Amino acid sequence: MDNTLKNSGASAYVIYASSESPDMRYLTGFSVSDPVVYIKKSGEEGLLILPQMEVERGRREAECPVISRGDAGFFRHLEDKTDPKDATAAMIAEIAGGDIMVPDEFPISLARKLENFCKVNLGRPAVAEMRAVKKADEIKNIRHTQRATEDAIGYAAEIIRNAASDNGELYYNDNPLTSDILRGEIHCYLMKRGFEAHETIVACGKETSMPHNTGSGILVENEPILIDLFPRDTKTGYYADMTRTFVRGEPDRELVRMYNAVKEAWNLGKKKARTGISGSELHNAVVSYFKSQGYESGNEGFTHSLGHGVGLAIHEMPPVSPTDAVLNTGNVVTIEPGLYYSDIGGVRLEDIGMVCKNSFDCFTDYPAELIL
Repeated sequence: MDNTLKNSGASAYVIYASSESPDMRYLTGFSVSDPVVYIKKSGEEGLLILPQMEVERGRREAECPVISRGDAGFFRHLEDKTDPKDATAAMIAEIAGGDIMVPDEFPISLARKLENFCKVNLGRPAVAEMRAVKKADEIKNIRHTQRATEDAIGYAAEIIRNAASDNGELYYNDNPLTSDILRGEIHCYLMKRGFEAHETIVACGKETSMPHNTGSGILVENEPILIDLFPRDTKTGYYADMTRTFVRGEPDRELVRMYNAVKEAWNLGKKKARTGISGSELHNAVVSYFKSQGYESGNEGFTHSLGHGVGLAIHEMPPVSPTDAVLNTGNVVTIEPGLYYSDIGGVRLEDIGMVCKNSFDCFTDYPAELIL
């Protein structure tokens, strides 16, 4: 961060956000619902500025120095200004002591106020680049979330496996087993264990041909059921990500062929992932493999990138995609090839792991079996 500030000529890096901002959570280690100010001056530790009611908790939990808004001068500036944003801007400018750098997500209204005091520059994704290489405690946190993810997928698979069938439609506790019901069961299972999940994909049949269709309606036998789950640990904020495709019953022969091709591509991606390989090389290796098996990449077939980084955000750097982003040791990424056809359905398999010098340390420890 000091190098970024030096190269930009800025005196300080400033964030105004809640801990829903991955950058704020990463730099402070503090969880807070309302937006607060973080200032990192060149050559100094970052400073977290909190309302008085949060100061004691902040000093216990934050990973950086904490002061109150009063000690930072906010109320002194508020005596001269009627708008709290004007006072906040004056407080930030006074502490920064010069031009500042802000992330892309910085509120434009506050940026305009700050421009009355100093120059405001948009920074490169410096913190996102820092977050891309995970430290040992982050790896531990992601592995912990991944274990819960696997348990929840296993729980969902057991519900599907043990569901009653009536003319091919699945029933759970004497009620139709719908995408919404199974999604709710997954979310409740995770919530009881300290994790939260949103927009979980539980799609069945032709719905699976749309990669991000969350799913609706009753689950049925002999059709693909795709579950893509990406929960977050409510305590640490770290995500995991995993996808499996199941069939309860007898899948169509072409679906089995698709599944086998996806499974080979999935293994290929994990085998080739290592430090120094580019996302485009890894992605294109899977594209080439699919082509050799008669599957295209475009509007149908393989329609998305091979993977993405995961951490305090579900999608973060580096992309495993046609871009030339290079994978580095300590990146945590997904490998998730898929094939999608509107007349058949879709198949996707997804694991998560860490890029190592000569290999991929897969965190996922769950089988890939199509038929339940």
